[in-house]
Amino acid sequence: MSLTDTPNANRLHIALFGKRNSGKSSLINALTGQDTAIVSDTPGTTTDLVSKAMEIQGIGPCLFMDTPGFDDEGELGEMRIARTLKAIEKTDIALLLCEDDSTSCENERLESPEDEMLKLLKEKNIPVIPILNKIDIRENTDAVAARIELQYNRRPLLVSAKEGTGIEEIRQAILEKLPSDFGQQSITGELVAENDLVLLVMPQDIQAPKGRLILPQVQTIRELLDKKCLVMTCTTDKLPETLQALARPPKLIITDSQVFKTVYEQKPEESKLTSFSVLFAGYKGDIHYYVESAAAIESLTESSRVLIAEACTHAPLFEDIGRVKLPRLLRKRIGEKLQIDMVGGTDFPQDLTPYSLVIHCGACMFNRKYVLSRIDRAWKQHIPMTNYGVAIAYLNGILEQIEY
Repeated sequence: MSLTDTPNANRLHIALFGKRNSGKSSLINALTGQDTAIVSDTPGTTTDLVSKAMEIQGIGPCLFMDTPGFDDEGELGEMRIARTLKAIEKTDIALLLCEDDSTSCENERLESPEDEMLKLLKEKNIPVIPILNKIDIRENTDAVAARIELQYNRRPLLVSAKEGTGIEEIRQAILEKLPSDFGQQSITGELVAENDLVLLVMPQDIQAPKGRLILPQVQTIRELLDKKCLVMTCTTDKLPETLQALARPPKLIITDSQVFKTVYEQKPEESKLTSFSVLFAGYKGDIHYYVESAAAIESLTESSRVLIAEACTHAPLFEDIGRVKLPRLLRKRIGEKLQIDMVGGTDFPQDLTPYSLVIHCGACMFNRKYVLSRIDRAWKQHIPMTNYGVAIAYLNGILEQIEY
């Protein structure tokens, strides 16, 4: 990827929720101006998440997600609904396609699928924009909209995806619902300012793609350049020569967590030290909860159970940090019988109570909303959750000397 590309993980995630055949796919095509999703009159055409990255005037980079209908049926339907529920955890703003529920008796109205979805979205504090689609073929649109407004305590936007009616109103509503803190997080925060000298120590081991830098390194370099910092890079073995060549000690040294101890032992006393993983812990998650949770390592025993979670899925590599190096450090500290489970991608357990500690990667492939939903799940179940870099710094006895 180039330095100017915006990763999907850094985009505003806008998800469309609704029943089968409610017009979600047509609407996402109208919003993106492209045939992003397959449109059909057959209910249940969308069987998996369909995503489209684009730019919206006044907002910037967005990712629209078209989800399967939440009223799907049968065994496959349940699997599709499960994918829809997972999408909620990534959603920053929800577009909820509503239907007229006037067929139920007003005093005995059963909870509709839309009611259940709205309840879930509210529980996650996700802003909701109700939409009444297909107004080009509806009768008594205003009456239907009034009933929906009474039901949800908010008037739906009147939209025809087919004719393009109401599309601009959706964009304006998204602007109004934009989370106040969206896009305000930065990777390096207040650790550096213009003209500060920053040294990036980046071991190019087997995990680094040939001819390219890994995503956290690319994003960090780009931010440092935007902040007008003076950026120097080297591999771990060239750290002594690099420091000797510099006219002054770096204000900050950023390295890979796996070489924390090596770099710490060689860095100038006045240089602050952190890692890409620790920086992304604050950028994507809750760094203070991670640091607090790291203390749980002290109470682990050989009968404890630890979960290591990675955002991306890949085949295990030699000396893989999550599958090899971190487990080795933990077992060296706790004992060889310590049980360690590994999950990748979106495979994250709903029930975390079997675990004494969860250790998550830097999550460069996830958006902030998704990472925070995992932290919230751990917190509500009283399970400490930390991060690769924080855990490794703690195990090396240097967490108090690490900047975040």
